[in-house]
Amino acid sequence: MHGWKEAAHFKLLCTKAATYTRKTETKSIRPSSRFGTRDDFSSGGDFLMGTDDEQGFPRDGEGPIRRVSVAPFYIDAHTVTNAQFKKFVDATGYQTDAEQYGWSFVFYLLISETVAKTVTQKAQQTPWWWVVEGAYWQQPEGPDSTIENRMAHPVVHVSWHDAIAYCKWAGKRLPTEKEWEYAARGGLEQKIYPWGDKLNPNGKHMCNIWQGNFPMTNTKEDGYVGTAPATSFPPNDYGLYNVAGNVWEWCDDVFTTAYVAGKETGHVTQNDEGRVMRGGSFLCHDSYCNRYRVAARTSNTPDSSASNVGFRCVADR
Repeated sequence: MHGWKEAAHFKLLCTKAATYTRKTETKSIRPSSRFGTRDDFSSGGDFLMGTDDEQGFPRDGEGPIRRVSVAPFYIDAHTVTNAQFKKFVDATGYQTDAEQYGWSFVFYLLISETVAKTVTQKAQQTPWWWVVEGAYWQQPEGPDSTIENRMAHPVVHVSWHDAIAYCKWAGKRLPTEKEWEYAARGGLEQKIYPWGDKLNPNGKHMCNIWQGNFPMTNTKEDGYVGTAPATSFPPNDYGLYNVAGNVWEWCDDVFTTAYVAGKETGHVTQNDEGRVMRGGSFLCHDSYCNRYRVAARTSNTPDSSASNVGFRCVADR
């Protein structure tokens, strides 16, 4: 199924999804030399993963707090951008899951009046997600949209499958969940956000999330309604940008809420198992989804895509 689940843990399955079948044959993808922002090196080590904070969601499996070890690795300073993903597509002819299905989920306030008139399906439990025919990474809001002025923004409408394909071509991989959290914390122990415990220290916006009355009105106090450029806002102490808000980031792991000591990284046993996503997005708001906290987590099926999902890469030392 090609569905979208925003962080409130609603599975959004449109009836039309059943009429699509994902193509399994794709053009051979060969590794490319790395490009773009230089990788940041993480020396690895032990850290306290997870949270038992009352702001969290125990049902998401955020806890318990446990000490885990991470081996040294390289991680991209920012999420993969439209410019970088375009190089991949130009080199390989790759088609994303959204292109093969013919549609993707778009947040309704981003859609033009023209495209809105063509929409016939919305997610039943979260009706701000609209099924838009022709929406994919190069047309983020549908056929009348473009990324022409958003080349430095995170690529969106990419599934876990798409992220894996890009990583393979780039000679990298997706981060494990514990690698992602280790890097996102930036060396700070058990802080709520990558920069500390206050969301807006000294009144300063540190990330791209929702302000106003969700989902009706975004007051745009942080400067953005949709995505922001991938290097917006101050980086954390490890030099990583936007590990809170902007776009959800795929991790390699299978999602589970049952913690088992020494099993922080899930292993794929079925192709349709939910995969971990971290970081929250520009749609997160305290009244509905405060999953821009560094320990927050959610999941979706590996063929799902939407206008607030991207990824960043890592590489072994």
